[in-house]
Amino acid sequence: MRYAIIALCAVLALAGCAAPQGDWATDEEVMRAAYRHDGPPRLTLFTMLNNKNGSGAHSALMINGSQRVIYDGSGSFEHKTIAEQEDIIYGVTPMIADVYTRYHARNTFHVKIQELDVTPAQAEKAMQLAKSSGAAPMAYCARSTSKILAQVFPGTVAQTWYPKALAEDFGKLPGVTEEVLYEYDSDDNSKVLAAWDPSKV
Repeated sequence: MRYAIIALCAVLALAGCAAPQGDWATDEEVMRAAYRHDGPPRLTLFTMLNNKNGSGAHSALMINGSQRVIYDGSGSFEHKTIAEQEDIIYGVTPMIADVYTRYHARNTFHVKIQELDVTPAQAEKAMQLAKSSGAAPMAYCARSTSKILAQVFPGTVAQTWYPKALAEDFGKLPGVTEEVLYEYDSDDNSKVLAAWDPSKV
């Protein structure tokens, strides 16, 4: 079991799971970045999957409620212009949501995007659970994300260490839609953010 967990940590680190950073945005920066999307209350589960063997590599949850955020537990996605605090990315405009998915889709991994319209109460519950979770340790992406979803959808979504298992549970919920994003750029996904200039988009 110990060796299986070590191997899992190595795979997740390559896919986008990293140790929590700690240089978080201030409360003022978070409030300034807040963005409300005009779509319905919605939960979007991102699952990064290995292109060779289909195994799960990273999980993250976009929540559209009173504002739109991405809970990116132990994720590596960060940019100086993006407000992130305790593994929650704030101000998730369509542009940031797009660059987030393209950051993870590359030569070695693709992204499964599962969307579910929910009630305002469910969206806010997910938001509050994400905020109270705190920064996740390395390789806890699926564990921390599934813990949130298991409380929003008890009896359907189970807490798990595995991104693919989480995606399978989430996909059983009535009304879930799915799409898959493939891109074939370099495996060095840091170049996506290094080249991204939001002022020129």
